[in-house]
Amino acid sequence: MARPIWTGTISFGLLHVPIRLYTGERSVDLHFRMLDSRDKRPIRYERVNSETGREVAWKDVVKAFEYKKGSYTVIDSDAIKKAAPEATQTIDLETFVEREAIDPRYFDKPYLLTPDRKADKPYVLLRETLKKTGRVGIAKVVIRTRQHLAMLMPHDDALVLMLMRFPQELVDPGDYRIPSGKLSDFKLTRKEIDMAAQLIDSMSSAWQPDEFHDDFRERLRNLVEKRVKDEGEAEPGDIEEEAPPSGNDEDFMALLRDSLKSKNRDKPAGRSSRGNTRRRSTRKKAASRKSSKSARSKSA
Repeated sequence: MARPIWTGTISFGLLHVPIRLYTGERSVDLHFRMLDSRDKRPIRYERVNSETGREVAWKDVVKAFEYKKGSYTVIDSDAIKKAAPEATQTIDLETFVEREAIDPRYFDKPYLLTPDRKADKPYVLLRETLKKTGRVGIAKVVIRTRQHLAMLMPHDDALVLMLMRFPQELVDPGDYRIPSGKLSDFKLTRKEIDMAAQLIDSMSSAWQPDEFHDDFRERLRNLVEKRVKDEGEAEPGDIEEEAPPSGNDEDFMALLRDSLKSKNRDKPAGRSSRGNTRRRSTRKKAASRKSSKSARSKSA
């Protein structure tokens, strides 16, 4: 069994679902090494100073930002660590939205979530609730020191965490010259549109992803496998390792009830949790002042 790349918890109101995160995609590319054609030895890439041509040791390598051509400001490792997001082991669902409301351009990379030991019940509870409501959960999660926007959605019996792009990572189509306007502006007729629609209808079928294959990769792999077989080489096997145990035996009805009560007391949809904190703090201060005034009037 594959090794989980991340273990943590889905936070859903007051419910916590211990999970393991596995990559939801596999690389099928063939990776080639560069060799010296004269003796078939691997080529080594070196870090070289562009001015002196001398090799630079790793201990002398620093990161810098080029703010204008030829001018750099060095950012040391400590500064980068301070700016990095706080690493947590929680997928904290902040809101739930309609799946169809999300532009597919935001989708980046899928991960599969499996329940940790003794966490089947909350896992199934969240999965079936998402199916029933037709919604997906939106969260921020830190994986390997980087913060991601993410969508939690059900897929058959699994929960899938889809890493997403932030809005600023998408290119605005308005940045390019894209034709817009009336059909007549492009000398297109309604009949041409109808005929094109008929062609699409005639070519339409149910989505069957297994029918599509990377023909070039398959031919290339067959070639490589034949060469490897001819040279008597074998392929290494996979390494299996189990994740550490975990559990979750909670009273789910009580947690759900308390979560709903908490949400009813909280902010209207769309406001930040920071605003909630400020309002609760303000209410506490007001209550404290009222109590102090009452105490002073009694003593007088």
